Amino acid sequence: MFNLITLKDTIRIDPSMFDEPLEDAAYTELRNKYEGLVDEELGYIISVINLSVNPYGRIIAGDGGTHHPVTFDILAFYPQLQEVIEGEVVEVADFGTFLRIGPVDALLHVSQLMDDFISYDERQGILLGKESGRTISRGDVFRVRIVAVSFPRGRSSGKIGVTARQPMLGKLDWISDELSGSEAEAEAE
Repeated sequence: MFNLITLKDTIRIDPSMFDEPLEDAAYTELRNKYEGLVDEELGYIISVINLSVNPYGRIIAGDGGTHHPVTFDILAFYPQLQEVIEGEVVEVADFGTFLRIGPVDALLHVSQLMDDFISYDERQGILLGKESGRTISRGDVFRVRIVAVSFPRGRSSGKIGVTARQPMLGKLDWISDELSGSEAEAEAE
């Protein structure tokens, strides 16, 4: 889930940035401090937007920079357990696929793909269901449910686990095929 969050902080403006407009300098400092950060409470911070800088800063002894209170908004992605989300396959491996959901990749393990024996064709870079004939390749779009989220502190990416083994989940083509098949059965009755 994407969130717009308002935060307050005190930002240090380096003396090398004194010739720039205050808001531009503060924006640069905030982007360097927050963008790309992964936080357990905020999620994956994508962007800093809408800032307001107090023009009256403080000078601290021994520090040539000025310190200004600032209020700003961040755009963050916070994956929540049991959330249903769509993502694109960005990598296929023998153990599963990685789906791009928001700004991060989630692991869709082969055991969570479908009720079928799955083999990996390294030459073609696909996963293939033995009985169903269904294939998974790079660029496919899946609807999945988030079942595991791990937030490390700092700038590492964390881990997100997803499943497609529930009703109305899986590759979007498979879902539409199932829906059109059930509509045809209902009309036949």
